[in-house]
Order: sequence, then C-alpha cells, then structure tokens
Amino acid sequence: MTGRTNRKIKLDFWFFVKAFVLIALCLFIIYPFYTILTKSIFSSKVEGVTLYNFNRFFTKPYYYRTLLRSLVICSLTTLFSCIVGVFVAYVMTRFNIPGKTFLHVLIILSLMSPPFIGAYSWIILLGRNGIVARAFSAIGLTAPTIYGRNGIIFVFTLHLFPYVYLYTSGAMNSIDASLEEAAENLGMNKLRRIWTITLPVVLPSILAGCIMVFMTCLADFGTPMLLGEGYTVLPVLVYNEYMSESATDPYMASTLSVIIVACSMLMLAFQKFVVDKKNYTMSTLRPPQETKLTGAKRFFASLPVFVIIFLALLPQIVVVCQSFVERSFSGMVQGINLNNYRAILSRLGSNIFNTYFFSVIAIIFIVIIGILVSYVLVRKKGKAASVIDTLIMFPYVIPGSVLGIGLIVAFNKPPVVLVGTAAIMIISYIVRKLPYTVRSGSAFLYQMDPSVEEASINLGVSPMKTFFTMTARMMLPGVMSGAVLSWITCINELSSSIMLYSGKTSTIAVAIYQEVVRMSDGTAGALATILSVSTVVSLLLVFRLTKGKVKVV
Repeated sequence: MTGRTNRKIKLDFWFFVKAFVLIALCLFIIYPFYTILTKSIFSSKVEGVTLYNFNRFFTKPYYYRTLLRSLVICSLTTLFSCIVGVFVAYVMTRFNIPGKTFLHVLIILSLMSPPFIGAYSWIILLGRNGIVARAFSAIGLTAPTIYGRNGIIFVFTLHLFPYVYLYTSGAMNSIDASLEEAAENLGMNKLRRIWTITLPVVLPSILAGCIMVFMTCLADFGTPMLLGEGYTVLPVLVYNEYMSESATDPYMASTLSVIIVACSMLMLAFQKFVVDKKNYTMSTLRPPQETKLTGAKRFFASLPVFVIIFLALLPQIVVVCQSFVERSFSGMVQGINLNNYRAILSRLGSNIFNTYFFSVIAIIFIVIIGILVSYVLVRKKGKAASVIDTLIMFPYVIPGSVLGIGLIVAFNKPPVVLVGTAAIMIISYIVRKLPYTVRSGSAFLYQMDPSVEEASINLGVSPMKTFFTMTARMMLPGVMSGAVLSWITCINELSSSIMLYSGKTSTIAVAIYQEVVRMSDGTAGALATILSVSTVVSLLLVFRLTKGKVKVV
C-alpha cells in the first residue's frame, strides 16, 4: 500500500511548475524544430515525402561548398582562438601582469559586444575606403583586406578568444601547485611541463571554451554577411534561401537548418567523448603561485597581452569615435558633432525603444522562470527535471537564425499566428537567453545548504512560504548575475531578430546592420555606441552582483 502511495503523482505547486515549463519548452523549442525537420523532407519541386533537398545540398557545389566554408571558418577560428586564449590565460594567471583585474574586465567586455559590430569597425579601418587603407595608400602600400575568409576568421578570433581565456584561466587557477613542482623536481623544463602536465590537466576546460567558439561561429550571421563578399557560409545561405526576394525557398532553408543543428550536435558529442576520456579531478590544496617578473621580462611578457586586448577592444573604440563624425552623402567629413545621435533619435527612435522594451519584458520572464527552473533542477530532481535541463540547453545547439525560421514556420498560420508581432521577438529572446540565468541560479543554489530551508519548515513555515520568502530571495543575486548576461545578449541579438522582425518590431541590432549595408557609418556608429554603453553598464552591474567573479555558461 505504501509503495502505491509513493508512486502517486504529488499534485503540488512544483508539479504545476514542471508541467508549465515542459509545455512551454515543447511549444517554443521542440515544436518549431519539429516543423523545420518535417519541412526539410518536402520540396516545392517534388510531391510527397522526399530527400530531394538533402540530395540537392550534397550534390550541388553551390550548397555543399557553404558547409565546407563554414567548417573551415569555424575550425580555423577555434584553432586561433585556442592558441590566443590559452596563451593569455597562462600569462595572466602565472605572471604579475600590470592591471590584471582591469584587463580581465576588458576581455569580458570585448566578448559581450556583438561580433557584427567588430566586422563593421574593421570595415571602417581596413575596408576599401577605410582609415588604415587610405593611410597605406598615401605611402604607396596596400593594406591587407578585411573581406573574405581571412577577414572573417580574424574578426571572429579577436571577438571569441575570451571564451577560451575565461574557461582556461579558471582551470589554471585550480591546479594544485605540487603537481607542477613535482614535474620540475624530476628535471622537466618549463616548456615540457606546460605541454605534458598543465595543458592536459586543463584540457576539458579548453575544450569547453573551444566548443563555445565553434558553435558561436557556426551560428553567426552578421560577420560573414558583412565581410564575406561571395564567401558564403551556412547562416548566410539560410537567410538568403528564406528571406531573399530572388530565391525564397523555405523547404531548402529548413534543410540547411537541420544540417547546421546536426553539425552543432556532432561537435558537442565530440567534446563530450574527449572530455569523458580525459577528465582529471584534484583537490586544490596549494593554488599556483604568481611568478614575480621585473624589468624587461615583465615588459615582454605583458606586451603581447596588451596588444591582443587592444585589438579586441579596438572595434568598440572605433564605433564610439565614428558616432561623432558627420559625413556628407559623398563621404566627406563635415564635422565632429552630435548630429548622428539626433538623426537616430528622430528616425530610428522606435528601434531603440523596441530593443529595450522587448529585452525588459524578456528579462522579467527569464528571472521568474529562471528562479523556478533552477530550484526544480537542484532541489526537485527526477525524470521531469532531467528533461527540462536538456531542453533548456537545446538553444545552444540551435543557432538564432534556425530558431527564427522554426518560430516563423510554426506560428505563421491559425490557430496561433505570431509572425510579425512583438510577442515572437520576445519569445525568441526568452528561449535563447534563459540558459544563462538558469545555469547561474543553479550554481548559486548548489552552494546553499538545504538545512536552512529545512530549519524554516521545521519551525512551522510552509514549504511554499519558505521558498518565496527565504530561498528565492537568497537565490536572487545569483539569478540576477545570469539575468544581466541574458540582458546583454538580448539587446545585442541579431541572428534571430533579422529573421523575425517586421517594420514595427525592428531593433537596434537590425538597424545597425541595415545602416552598415547602406554605408551610413555615422548613424551605425551612434547606434553601436548605445549598445556598447549599455553593455558596459550591465557588466559593471554583473561585477557588483558577483563581486568580480563572472562565469560563462
């Protein structure tokens, strides 16, 4: 009798939370992806269920070359980001680099800005009529071009190496110093010790950063669209197939989306396979000591780090400066003033309002859902919690453009029509950015002793009242730090917004992309500056909430 009672479903508050979250995730993640999957096996040229689109993709050079190009871009960017990120992490954790804390903040700031702003800034510098290009031309030299494959890799590397840096530096600070000292006592030189001891120990963290770089590259639309000039990659091809006036093919766009998701899942599986084979556990009884450098040694150790961080931050410096430069229609400089800001306030004020309004609404839902889901994942473990945990992280596998197409296909006909509305924009933000808050809240909750809640319940306070009056309040700092990171990525979102926006729901990110295409550098710079300032203020809030300890999901 007791066994039967234990197997009964307990219809309490948390049962309804799990049910609501599962229904919402199925409706806005599984169903859109299901519609993409089913649409991919149909074609406008062949009747009935068919693999025509997949056959077309793998037999037509126009299509399969985009996959090869995407893999080349992602692989080389990941390689270079790994080299740069591991180097900076090692130098920053092992030596007394001046202004280390400030440099750490700058590295995070360079990561939080949208990559397409970096592409736009480098066009201003190294484009055909760029500042550096003109300076080279004046002395009879030709500046390296920023367009094409190499330009895309260069911009991506400078923007994404912080992923590898953040993961790797955290792991390097956790290595037990006795391990490296033992290697040195056995006569191993420093270079061999790093290669055979330090790097293998932190390999799981390096791979975690690399997978973030690879998947961000694979999903990004703005940078290859602005810099590609014929070097078409998968996200751009998806956009062209679905949105282009000259070649609209939703069936082929769905097929391309499935292929992108398959590539992402294969990379995740590869990372898991490697990490499971090479995973190390140690107790950090003696953290590694910082080596004190002086004079020329300190200068030459610090110089590469300063140069890398300067190049990573240069795009934001450029857009801020460009925002104050007024140009004529011919491109001539007419003065340094605030006219670009006046122009965007009068012409693009709705884009600015939409960005912050949509993001505020999304963050309210993200915080509420994040608190509840974090509690379910940590305190109410079970099959339902495991399914929720998997589905919550699924947006990391789905690029923004793919999610946008899924939402369009799923909600463009009765009974639920959301295409063209603000609701579909907000839903896409919630779905894509919720994992930041859930992971942050869960990590914070794991550090809370359950006995605090148990003591409250034992004193006669109901479990529900205990949660809302004590647990939720204690979780709030952890949840809010993730929510601010969600906010930053919401206001900078382009990949899904470019697919979902209408005339009335356009955002700052979409407007920047459109202004760059129109070569309106001043107004694009003013809009980008607004995003950059918002990002800086938000990051300062994160550092205040986390006391300087920012973690990447």
